[in-house]
Amino acid sequence: MSAAVGTEAPEFTLRSSAKEDVTLSSFRGKQNVLLAFYPLAFTGTCTAELCAFTDDFSQFASHQTAVLPISVDSTDTLREYKARYQMSFDLLSDFKRDVSRLYGVLNEEKFYANRAYFVIDRQGIIRWNWVEAKNGERRENSQLLAELEKLT
Repeated sequence: MSAAVGTEAPEFTLRSSAKEDVTLSSFRGKQNVLLAFYPLAFTGTCTAELCAFTDDFSQFASHQTAVLPISVDSTDTLREYKARYQMSFDLLSDFKRDVSRLYGVLNEEKFYANRAYFVIDRQGIIRWNWVEAKNGERRENSQLLAELEKLT
């Protein structure tokens, strides 16, 4: 069961591809947040998804939204992944799988996160979530941006 709409987003701190700690509550009162859990770096659907986030980076920024992609990959892997595809944002490492479990999206059998999205408003409340039925599928940015539009 994933973290529920209308509830406070579970707090976390994760290490980023920039080797800095990122804490969810640091965005409170400042920006909306899109948590984007994805299975693994350097895979087809994940790469297409994250490159699309980069392509539409200014649209997310215009919705005062920080995009926080999260996977179970190590920070070193994520740093290489970000550099190879020239991504506009840091990637977060949930190497210990704690945050994936906290949000109810860890695939225990495969030991990586299922593809899932959580839109969190400036007050730290989950306003929308979606867990893909198949990890080879992803939401289009237009749908994510439409959900963010509802927050303004």
